[in-house]
Amino acid sequence: MEYNCGLPVPAASSTTLESKPKKVTVPLFSLGAVTPLLAKQWRNVEWSKEERETLVESVRSFKPASETVTEARVLLIGPVGAGKSSFISSVQSVFSGRVINRAMVGSSSSSSFTKKLHSFTIRGAGEKADEPTSLVLCDVMGVGEGETTGLTLHDALSVITGHAPEGHQFSPEQPVGSDTLGYVKKPSTRDKVHCVVFVVDGLKVSSYNKSFGTTFQQLREHISKLGVHQVALLTHVDQVCRATGNDITQVYQSQIIKQAMVKAADLLGMATSYIVPVKNYCSELDLDENTDVLLLKAVDHILRYVNLYFQDNRE
Repeated sequence: MEYNCGLPVPAASSTTLESKPKKVTVPLFSLGAVTPLLAKQWRNVEWSKEERETLVESVRSFKPASETVTEARVLLIGPVGAGKSSFISSVQSVFSGRVINRAMVGSSSSSSFTKKLHSFTIRGAGEKADEPTSLVLCDVMGVGEGETTGLTLHDALSVITGHAPEGHQFSPEQPVGSDTLGYVKKPSTRDKVHCVVFVVDGLKVSSYNKSFGTTFQQLREHISKLGVHQVALLTHVDQVCRATGNDITQVYQSQIIKQAMVKAADLLGMATSYIVPVKNYCSELDLDENTDVLLLKAVDHILRYVNLYFQDNRE
C-alpha cells in the first residue's frame, strides 16, 4: 500500500467523501420563502457603483504576500450541484463585463458534471481585460451521493498538497498516486492550494444527509493540519428568500438567510464569520451591479485568508 498526504492510497475502490447518503429532494427552506426583514443589515455592505469598482481594483491588483509565488490557488469543494463551477463562471463574468460560462456548468443532478481538475485564472477588467490577475480558482469533482461516485478524501488532499496534475480525471477506483500520469512528486508552494472554499447550497443546507457534516469536518481537520485556511460560500440565496430574490441588497436583512448561515456553520463546523452568501449568474444574460458587489465581497473575503496562508508560510 502506497502513502501520500498522510493517507493510504487504496489499490482499488476508495471511500468517497459522502458515504451511503439518502437522496433528499425537499429542502427545509421553501423556494422564495417570505419572512420579515430586519431593520438594518447585520453585516455592513455598501451597494454602489463606486464600491463595485473599488472591489474590482482590489482583486485586480492583488498580489500574494510571497517572494516566490505569483498566483494564489483557491480550491472550491462541496456537494454536487452546490454551485462551485457557477461561482467561478460568475466571477469570470464580473471581470469580463458580460455573463459567460467559461467553467463548464452542469445541472443540479446527483452526478457531478466536473470530472477533472480545472484551474481558471481570473483575468483583469476594463482596459486590462487581457491581463491575468493573481487569482486562480480551482474546480474539482463534487462530493458524490454514493460509494462509487464523487471526490474522495484522499484525492481532495492530493489536490491541496499539489500532487494532483492539472486536468487529472478523478475516479474513486483510481486514486491519485505516483503512477498517475503527470503526478507531481515534489510540489512547491506554487503547486499547492492556498485556501479552501467550501460551497453549500442554501436551499439544501438543512436537508443534506448527516454524513456530509461528518465528512466535511473530517476533511477540515486534515486541511487545518496542512496549515491551509478555510472559508465557505452559501449559494442560491436569491432562491431562499423572496425579498432577496427581488432585491439582492436585502441579503443581510433577511432572517431566513441568516438562519441558513447558522445551519451552514453547524454543517461545516465553522463560525458564521467564515461564511458569506452569494448569488451566482445562472439564467441572466446581463450583469447586475449589486450581484457583482456580493460576488466581489466573497472574493475579497477569500483573498484575506489566502494572504494569511502566505504570512504563516513565509519562505
